Amino acid sequence: MLVLKLALSPALILIASLAARRWGALVAGWIAGFPLTSGPVSIFLAVEQSPTFAAAAAEATLVGVIAMVAFCLAYAKLAPSRGVPASLVGAIAAMLATTALLLALDPSLPATLVLLLATTTFSLAAIPRLPLAAPSGDPPWWDIPARMAVAVGLVVGLTEFADLLGPELSGLISPIPIFASVLAVFTHRHDGGSAAAELLRGVILGSFSFSTFFLVVALGLDRFGLVETYALATATATAVNVATLALTRRRT
Repeated sequence: MLVLKLALSPALILIASLAARRWGALVAGWIAGFPLTSGPVSIFLAVEQSPTFAAAAAEATLVGVIAMVAFCLAYAKLAPSRGVPASLVGAIAAMLATTALLLALDPSLPATLVLLLATTTFSLAAIPRLPLAAPSGDPPWWDIPARMAVAVGLVVGLTEFADLLGPELSGLISPIPIFASVLAVFTHRHDGGSAAAELLRGVILGSFSFSTFFLVVALGLDRFGLVETYALATATATAVNVATLALTRRRT
């Protein structure tokens, strides 16, 4: 199982990063929004803890996505006019404030879905579309290895400490935008604030499929087998991901 943890997520991140370099910031963010690390975490939780544990964690993950969207919106609004430190601090503050509010509200699953849809739709409309600067050159050699290392750390850390964290906290922490923040900071420094905002628009766009994946997991694990549930979650999330990107590109 440890070998799978060390191999699966970085392999997925490698594929996503290479695809992102070919198709630009929006697609980079869209790919980052897919559960490339949180999905494997959920599978490992189901295998190592129990399907019931993973289902509860998946429901909490949906709450965490709202805080992740708040992070992306705050960074995207700040990046065109602020540097990396101010944008990152502002985004983290927005995420923490949103998380604290959600923990206080403790919304039910239907309420979470309503809040998630409203937050995601509003955020997509609120991020400004600005001219993108030309790339300043090729990224450094360590860029993709660093992303892969982050993915391994997240997957191993969350699964190894799942007993201590419990299902709700494991799920709530799962959508923390570690990969998206790494992408955003690098893009901000390399291509400018407008490109970072466009990337984070893609992350929010990808959150529709991310949320679909975990909704299927939350509802399916106690009803179906592990293989059936995760196969359905992956297929459904992929269909949503393709549809949202196609719709966005048709409108631009």
